[in-house]
Amino acid sequence: MLTTPLAAHDIITTNLTYTHDISGILVRRCLACHGSGASIPLTRYEDVRPWAVDIKEQVLSRAMPPWGAVKGFGDLKPDHALTQEEIIIIAAWVIGGAPKGNPALAPKATPKSVAAAANPDVRDLQIVETRTALDNATMLAGLRPLTQSVDSARITAHLPDGRIQPLVWLYQFNAKSNRVFFFREPLALPKGTTIESSEPLRFALEVARK
Repeated sequence: MLTTPLAAHDIITTNLTYTHDISGILVRRCLACHGSGASIPLTRYEDVRPWAVDIKEQVLSRAMPPWGAVKGFGDLKPDHALTQEEIIIIAAWVIGGAPKGNPALAPKATPKSVAAAANPDVRDLQIVETRTALDNATMLAGLRPLTQSVDSARITAHLPDGRIQPLVWLYQFNAKSNRVFFFREPLALPKGTTIESSEPLRFALEVARK
């Protein structure tokens, strides 16, 4: 959450500009939540400039855009978070004075959700209270946390042959997002697989609709 708008810088020390370098990043990564009707819109330079320093701090800490899981734990679909290059560009632009640049170079289109288009249509197969064993073989498409916000909880699948499959490690997860964590490919889990969370947690097992 952005908190306090800060005053503009007077000294410009960068060739990076809002219109040429920053606006496109915001269109791709931020406007789905920070569009013109949001409490903190980021659609114009005049909206963005007062929040520049806070935006830098949020992206450097990876608090924004919010994801809620640890990268690399489980084979999840890409989260569409900022790349390291995009983070560096935003930080350098802010440190260099956050100049506007030529307005003619700003992108005109408002983005649609690329994440929604790529994800399958799913339904709740089962609601889990921390731990469950599968009664049938399942093609698991993803997991949807249903509990309150979570500081840290690792969800794993323990297969009958003794293997442990990491599913998702929730970290600073905000329940308001109502997010489904989709796997890159559906996971084939045999009957008798135990799915459990390292902390008390309520979550839904998601499977594709037929």
